[in-house]
Amino acid sequence: MRTTHREMRISKSLLLFMLICAFLPPSSPDPKDESCLTHLFQSFDDPNKNLRNWSIPTFSNPCSDFNSNLAGATCNNGRVYKLSLQNLGLRGTISPYISNCTNLQSLDLSNNSLAGPIPVELQYLVNLAVLNLSSNHLSAAIPPSLAMCNYLNVIDLHENDLTGTIPPQLGSLARLSVFDVSNNKLSGPIPASLGNRTGNLPRLNASSFSGNKDLYGYPLGPMNSKGLSVVVIVGIGLGSGLLSLVLSFTVVCIWLRSVEQKRADEQEAKIPQLMPDY
Repeated sequence: MRTTHREMRISKSLLLFMLICAFLPPSSPDPKDESCLTHLFQSFDDPNKNLRNWSIPTFSNPCSDFNSNLAGATCNNGRVYKLSLQNLGLRGTISPYISNCTNLQSLDLSNNSLAGPIPVELQYLVNLAVLNLSSNHLSAAIPPSLAMCNYLNVIDLHENDLTGTIPPQLGSLARLSVFDVSNNKLSGPIPASLGNRTGNLPRLNASSFSGNKDLYGYPLGPMNSKGLSVVVIVGIGLGSGLLSLVLSFTVVCIWLRSVEQKRADEQEAKIPQLMPDY
């Protein structure tokens, strides 16, 4: 079978392309991922040594092709796009340098013992779709800047020590379908943008907000029905009754005193009339 001139040219072109690819240097790791993972590891305390293969040399090239050299990390096109570090007994804090993992789409640090605030720098993870920081000891307020992550689909922060109010800015996240801040120490009203979503936005039920003693509003109850125990209600009732009794007693005493004074004045007026003239 004769090979045509055109087929020979195609074969030579393919061979040349393969030779060029073979001598190209491998793609260099992203320095932002390296910084992100290095600082994140340094902010963790790993008593169970679950991150034993997280080492400084590995951070310089955490991804090889589509595979990751780090436990809990998943790569795509040479970049870390998923961190699944749940149930590892991790302590410490969440480094703000996590914002350097700019290709991150999913961050799961749930069921650990992490403390400190939620880094406001998470706002720079513009591709983030899943944020699960539940069942830790995170404190302080929920950063309103999380609303900058427009692709967020899941925000799960339940079972922490978060305080303050729920930022109404989070209601602007059009893709948000899961939002759970139950069992924290949040207070104030539930923003209508989250508690009473309209249109095609997924509705959130009461379980998303329960377990926060000073949180109120739809879909929970109103403020005056939240946080008042039976003892407090009875105490208010008894206090009101006692106050009414004291006021009534005072009014009666004043009235009796005025009547007694009036009678005394009348008796004094009669005395000169009864005395004889000399």
